[in-house]
Amino acid sequence: MTEAPITHNPFIVGRPVPPDHFAGRTSAIETAFDQILSRSNLAIWGGPGIGRSSFLELLASPKAWQLRGHDPSSAVIVLLSCLSITPFSAVKFWREIMLLTKDALDKEPDLQAEVSQFLDQGNTTKDGLRSLLRYLGKQDKFLVLLVDDYDAALRPQEGYSDNDIAVFLSDCRNIASHSKERQFLSMVVTSLRRLNELGPKLKPDGSPWYNHYLFQPLKPFTETEVATLLGSMPMTPALRDGIREIAGGNPALLQNAGHLLYRELRTGHVPNAEAFAQDFQQATIHYFEDIWNLATQVEQILMMMLALCELRGHLLKKRYDLGDIDLVFSQKERELNDLEERGVVISRVQDGKKLYRFASSMMEWWVVKEIENSTEETLQERQKGFLNLMSHKQAENVTKAIRWLWQHKEEVPPVLEWLGKVSAALPKGLIQG
Repeated sequence: MTEAPITHNPFIVGRPVPPDHFAGRTSAIETAFDQILSRSNLAIWGGPGIGRSSFLELLASPKAWQLRGHDPSSAVIVLLSCLSITPFSAVKFWREIMLLTKDALDKEPDLQAEVSQFLDQGNTTKDGLRSLLRYLGKQDKFLVLLVDDYDAALRPQEGYSDNDIAVFLSDCRNIASHSKERQFLSMVVTSLRRLNELGPKLKPDGSPWYNHYLFQPLKPFTETEVATLLGSMPMTPALRDGIREIAGGNPALLQNAGHLLYRELRTGHVPNAEAFAQDFQQATIHYFEDIWNLATQVEQILMMMLALCELRGHLLKKRYDLGDIDLVFSQKERELNDLEERGVVISRVQDGKKLYRFASSMMEWWVVKEIENSTEETLQERQKGFLNLMSHKQAENVTKAIRWLWQHKEEVPPVLEWLGKVSAALPKGLIQG
């Protein structure tokens, strides 16, 4: 039976995936609803492109509640991004919640009028929200507060100092965990890294983050989830494996690859590997830049060392010696595990040894280019970091390898080689419907 042709591109890029196109995350979704329905709080975190915003969009959808057997009628669902509040301030944050709560009650004019009174009175503070929660509770309602990009509220900026951050976080914790009104609130926040890595350092008399939130990382897609996402486009298993190689389990990278390939399928073109490589690179390079910029200095050095190791496999001859680089990796398993949890690297055990590689071959290529385009000044700065991770001899080996790369850029293969499986599968990888 021949499948009916798809008339629209089923892959979503440039915006959160709408709930009716959402794939995977079954366990994480159930965990989120468990927290919401028990009036508890959840902190979701994951790197660029992992799907944090799409996840919150799903939780905000009444249809998603109903499909899972939950009644959304008692929930007042508010979704906001801290990035939309510029410059960020606590006053603007509380006011935005009030405004969005009013909008969410558009089918209940009496409740909406009550919220309007809070706004008219200028009662847009933490205490004002507590009053609002009490009122919602009397009406057998509770507030589901979905806060995207929460890390934007943890960065000082002009007019928003470290002390302001501490006060804001204290107010949020008070409402969500300590006040009587917490029984009428469930708060779900997202961030690029764990909150304890982003927020102010814990003071001796302070309460740790895990006392207030259940932490839930959004991990890269599994093989099954990748197959589900790509299943909307007919392709050979070889091409699906190739896409997995360049995108890893990152949903945004997978969506971009699928979007580009479907565009060619719809127009009847046979995709050209070189053109696809260029298009994919241009469409996704900002994800790799963000992953790099969000990494710590130690994580960046580990990625550089991993890229230099892998690059030797792409060269015609072994051109530099990195020494016992595996020893360095074995001593930095915690940082490598963090990178793996964020979907930057993946690991396997061989002969009792844990081996790492990039989850995305394109991320590997990007790091090679980052090394290639670095300068003597940045290398001098990084050498201090090298010495914190390895011996003087090992640091010297890494430094020599970087300088060799600068002097022999012409020996580095083009980006097409990093698309190995995709390049091989593309000529006959798409099946016409």
